[in-house]
Amino acid sequence: MTVFDQRLAPEFFDTVQQRVRERMGEEGFDAFLTDHPEDIAYLTGFFHHPSERPVAIWVEAGGRVVMLLPELEREYAQSQSARAELVAFFEFPGVVPPFQVLADAVSPRGRVGFATTMPYQRLAAARAAMPYAELVPSDLLTRTRYVKFPEEVVLHREAARITDLMLEAGVALVREAVAAGGELPTEAELERHVTSAGTRVMYAEHRNVVVASLLAGGLVYSGANSAFPHGLPSVNRLRAGDTFMLSLGCAVGGRFIEGERTFVLGEPTAEQRRYHDTIRDAQRVGRETIRAGLECREANRLCLDVIRDAGLGEFIRHRQGHGIGLGMHEAPWLEDGDATLLEAGMLVSNEPGIYVPGHAGYRISDSMLVTADGAEPLTTYPRSLDECTIAL
Repeated sequence: MTVFDQRLAPEFFDTVQQRVRERMGEEGFDAFLTDHPEDIAYLTGFFHHPSERPVAIWVEAGGRVVMLLPELEREYAQSQSARAELVAFFEFPGVVPPFQVLADAVSPRGRVGFATTMPYQRLAAARAAMPYAELVPSDLLTRTRYVKFPEEVVLHREAARITDLMLEAGVALVREAVAAGGELPTEAELERHVTSAGTRVMYAEHRNVVVASLLAGGLVYSGANSAFPHGLPSVNRLRAGDTFMLSLGCAVGGRFIEGERTFVLGEPTAEQRRYHDTIRDAQRVGRETIRAGLECREANRLCLDVIRDAGLGEFIRHRQGHGIGLGMHEAPWLEDGDATLLEAGMLVSNEPGIYVPGHAGYRISDSMLVTADGAEPLTTYPRSLDECTIAL
């Protein structure tokens, strides 16, 4: 068996940093500052547990990349071959404030962009330490992360394969319980089972496993509980006739994928078939229309209009989808308010849903790799109701 290595080569981050510097040049920045954990992982390969002690990256147009971090993280960053010059402060809040330590190391001048995700407290600390720099808010890094490098796509594909296996494991558990004639699993038991299935595959077949904010897992809900789009798994036990949802995903090398399917336990009613078929049709339109050059808001309209045209618009609770990368949810947004043009190499979710209060929710999601002339669903578990019915 081939062992999959989750860690990207340190040299990969030289390419990432060069892309960022090119964008900085286009937008007139002499340097860029971010403290977002996903940006730090993107720029350097360093994954860490965020805390009150700041970790930040300073990228200079001239080529220097400096990571500010607490001394207690230095050896950990070195163990991950973090692609940056390390500048450490001893403790927080510190006799010398952390951002003053960074400023002393880089002598900030000129026009400096900072990530718009920076908390106010840290931004204020950076401003106080860098009085000779013009600090300008920018979503440059967010936009730079939109289009995935080929090396990242490899990680996303592997995460999609495991997500499909997690869906299969969840369905297998329910079918085994039906066949045994005993109690069906609770939502929480089903969630623990699929999470365990994903992590087992990860550790059995991978080396250098990157533990990001979520290694494997998701949302599992049934019956009326599934009418809450992000309802948490409960002790509700699956019952005959239930609609239930497996909303799953995992991260390989810190790169996320989601895959969601809605199932019916037993012979579907006409009502269940209408709801499920409508969502399947909307999701199919999403798969067929997402492509480079299409505005996110237009992709959203084309997809959700299928639900509206079926007379079920009152049950729409959310957009068609969102970007996926080092975050499970990240820009761009497939929503009416986002005019971003889709580009080849972007990864977005395609997840129309309807939620009928007191009855159930219906959602089908695939992670879609945008191409020049369309989009490829990386998750491939069957979508039709016939294939998502568990016979009793």
